[in-house]
Amino acid sequence: MGVEERLAEVMTALAEMGSTENRSGMSRYGINVTRALGVSLYDLRPLAKRLGRDHDLALALWATGIHEARILASLVDDPGSVTEAQMDAWVAEFDSWDICDQVTSNLFDRTPWAYEKVREWSTARDEWVKRAAFATAAALAVHDKRASDERFLEILGLVRREAGDDRNYVRKAVNWALRNIGKRNAALHEAALLTAEAILADGEAATAKDRKDPAARSARWVARDALRELRAEKTLRRLGIEPETRRPG
Repeated sequence: MGVEERLAEVMTALAEMGSTENRSGMSRYGINVTRALGVSLYDLRPLAKRLGRDHDLALALWATGIHEARILASLVDDPGSVTEAQMDAWVAEFDSWDICDQVTSNLFDRTPWAYEKVREWSTARDEWVKRAAFATAAALAVHDKRASDERFLEILGLVRREAGDDRNYVRKAVNWALRNIGKRNAALHEAALLTAEAILADGEAATAKDRKDPAARSARWVARDALRELRAEKTLRRLGIEPETRRPG
């Protein structure tokens, strides 16, 4: 069966699974439903499992522009077949936080270009592209079990540099990356604590000069929220860190 026939079958299945109720629920969570069918992610994942890896189908699904088809594309694509050009083309078309987060955590973080794109996209002007940088970093911290600590220490530098971006979807992803890196192991936990404390100090120093500085406000939020989770007893126990060895905060 050719890709056009496979695509037609999948799109028919998606249309049948969609519902106005689901679409309304998505909208309430801030998801862009302009081109959405109202299909739950809980329905997309079993469908993806049945379809298996299919790079050509993934490209065709993405080209439809349909919200759920694009999430499904991230689930069935083969990371080894993904090119840099494809990643740049897809990220440029992100239009919703869930598309960004699903594509980065289902697919982009498993490609050979993941770390390079984190660095490249971290300076982007576009809100979704920049969120993609740090959403990919957050996913790498969880999924790339073999990566060296040095890779994440570099990303912590990007986190500190960009913590002042006050756009909501960017700062939340920066915070997400900081927290996930800090929960990876004890050494990175210490490094993440130091990074969060430095970000907080930067924010407080900037606030002293201008209480209305949006970048300072964003930095303080990123740091304080991350410190709260990184210092939590649950996090310390998970990493095997004894409470008495915890750095004072």
